[in-house]
Amino acid sequence: MNFITKLFIAPLLIFISYLPFRLLYFISDIFYYFLYYIIRFRRKIVRKNLVLSKIALNKKDLIIIEKKFYRHLTDVFFETFKFYSISPDEMKKRFYIENPELFYEFEKKNKSVMFMTSHYGGFEWFLSITYHVPQLPFAVYTPLSNKSLESLIKKFRLRHGSKLISRYKAGAYIKKQLKENKLFLYGMAADQSAQIRSITYWKEFLGIKVPVFTGSERIAKQHNIPVVFGKVVKISRGYYKVVVELISEFPNDYENYKITDIYLEKLEKQIREVPEYYYWTHNRFKHKDKAPKD
Repeated sequence: MNFITKLFIAPLLIFISYLPFRLLYFISDIFYYFLYYIIRFRRKIVRKNLVLSKIALNKKDLIIIEKKFYRHLTDVFFETFKFYSISPDEMKKRFYIENPELFYEFEKKNKSVMFMTSHYGGFEWFLSITYHVPQLPFAVYTPLSNKSLESLIKKFRLRHGSKLISRYKAGAYIKKQLKENKLFLYGMAADQSAQIRSITYWKEFLGIKVPVFTGSERIAKQHNIPVVFGKVVKISRGYYKVVVELISEFPNDYENYKITDIYLEKLEKQIREVPEYYYWTHNRFKHKDKAPKD
């Protein structure tokens, strides 16, 4: 697999990266048809998630949302390859923060920031956020088991200054940076389906009670780091903006799980407003029948 990745996959993806956006989206349109109609990639999971969350008023609306989602999914897939070749100026035009002044206010106070986001819109574009904030951004992620593929993906993702930190090392890394008085922006997508064995909190999300990650809140409270929510708005194909909403500058002023609740409420509102940009392919409600009784 390592040999195949280096000899075939890497050159192919780099070639794709240099294609103009117009051609890239032409390919994406073809890929959408193949993914949705032929392979039917995770169609059962997507349909189940949409039905359970009652996003659509009727089956006709559900199909419309479903198709729009798959078109968006293929766009984001190919957009990610552009990170390798796109210039900083072009990247800043295509992804920007509408109100970055909040981060500069925290910089004046010598504060890092906990940035809570989700698998919504062009979330991969957050890896270019370094162009818009004074803190050094890093994203907490789950490493791939294939080291060669892992190295290749990181090569694409890290072209614009952000860092990737394994979720297995994030806690120690954060402590080290704060001890050295360095200002960081900690990006965490906190909407994944958590493992029950490591979860202590359940919350209703999109109408379903699910186990919820509370790591962002716990780290913020432990180190007294301000917490913000990044609302991603898709302007058009390949163009996104982020509206930053403050959750709390002083997280320890809130009772346990309140910050997590606020985050989920903001995320759910965003999804219900424009549902087709949420990543419905993730099996988010697989633990819905295992919730503890009230």
